[in-house]
Amino acid sequence: MTDLQTGSHLPRPDDAVTADRFARTLAFVEAALPAPARLLDLGPPNPLAARFAARGYAVSNTEGDLDVAPHQAAEAEVDAVTAFEVLEHLVAPFNVLRAIRAPRLFASVPLRLWFAPAYRNPHDAWDRHFHEFEPWQFDWLLEKAGWRIVRRERWIPKPAGLPLGVRPLLRRVTPRWYVVEAVRP
Repeated sequence: MTDLQTGSHLPRPDDAVTADRFARTLAFVEAALPAPARLLDLGPPNPLAARFAARGYAVSNTEGDLDVAPHQAAEAEVDAVTAFEVLEHLVAPFNVLRAIRAPRLFASVPLRLWFAPAYRNPHDAWDRHFHEFEPWQFDWLLEKAGWRIVRRERWIPKPAGLPLGVRPLLRRVTPRWYVVEAVRP
């Protein structure tokens, strides 16, 4: 089995930073689209999608490589599509964003950090960032794909413990994630 099928490349919800991001993501979606609602979550089944399902959402996921098969996003009859920490892994996220036929999109991406290189796991081909966006770049991508952003937030991670070193200190004060709610005009 590949890492994509096993989900071994996915974040572990038991660390403080991931748990905080999951809680903020759930609250962001629930504020605009409470359960029960039908969601297509881009990417394989994952711990965050499982949390949405546990809260009463009907969640389905895509399979395989969305760069090769973006049509999966167009085939689902859902209330919204979610793309949390997915689009940065695609070579051409425009294609899947354009293919989505759902009326609403919730998406988050890691922000480009000026003090760190783009993320790349050398042992897992699925765990690499082709893109790390600045907010204006992600906004432009969504607009070009036919979306209108109606709400956005930037989040700073809340790690446990004291930061040791310059980069850990910068990570405590620099927004790391950008989340948006967008609709079709």
